[in-house]
Amino acid sequence: MTSSTDPRTTNLRETVESFWAAAEDRNWTAFADTLAEDVVYTLPQTRERVSGRERYVEFNREYPGDWHLRIERIVAEPGQVVTWLHFTVGLDEMYGISFFTGDAEGRVLTITDFWPEPYEPPVGREHLVERY
Repeated sequence: MTSSTDPRTTNLRETVESFWAAAEDRNWTAFADTLAEDVVYTLPQTRERVSGRERYVEFNREYPGDWHLRIERIVAEPGQVVTWLHFTVGLDEMYGISFFTGDAEGRVLTITDFWPEPYEPPVGREHLVERY
């Protein structure tokens, strides 16, 4: 078991926090500084992949709409970090889950994003659940 003070955990967690702060601020220079040169971004739901720092920064810079994000939760361990985000684009709200790995310098090496769509639960379990 690795200590919560393991520098690999702390460094990547701090990098990911900086990554999201820079994205929210549209500070693309600071955002790029969090990334490894050969970063790979994957979106399994759309089967898209973006390779390389320059392309990934541009992918985010060109994302349409007035979007904003806030971190709901971060889970970190050596070499990987998971974030749960609340994301808005205009009036639309959604949640995303992002998995990060880091390189030896503590920069983001891979990101895999999941953007699940909300849906209505199946009928028949109303007696067991509380809707919020």
